Amino acid sequence: MAAKKKPAKKAVAKKAPSKKTEAKDAPARKPNPARKAAKKATVSKSADKAPKPVKNPFGQKFIDAQEAELLTVRAKYMKNAKTWREEADSLLVDREPGDVQFDEESGDGDTLQVERQRDLALSSAAEAAVEEIDEALARVKAGTYGICVTSGKPIPKERLEAIPWAAERVEYKVAGFRR
Repeated sequence: MAAKKKPAKKAVAKKAPSKKTEAKDAPARKPNPARKAAKKATVSKSADKAPKPVKNPFGQKFIDAQEAELLTVRAKYMKNAKTWREEADSLLVDREPGDVQFDEESGDGDTLQVERQRDLALSSAAEAAVEEIDEALARVKAGTYGICVTSGKPIPKERLEAIPWAAERVEYKVAGFRR
């Protein structure tokens, strides 16, 4: 008779002591002053990497003059936007349905419609300029007027005199560099 084989017992692996128990068993670590100093140095290095606010290189007199210019130009653009919008609306009111001219003078299209579209485009452009001017006025109040919103570098004074609402340096505006 063949002897019956008994199934082999599985060896149970001993668990490694958990880290919690090791921490309990290990002696308490004393604070290391060198480690604390290194940690503080690391924190201060990361604080140094954060961009520091750029001090406005322009005097208050220049900024006040620019703010006055912005307000003047804003009023002009607001007036133009309103005028062009009203003119476009008046062209729509004066027009009769089916009023299309096809003669030598007007070409192949409706001249009133072309004029209306032009007036609406001019009005929209003026409104966009007002928005840019409002953003520049907000930068004046925030104390960041004249600082490029993309690079954080000062915008040249000449550019600000030419375009008071400029938000970027020329190289960032032309090249399309973004954050």
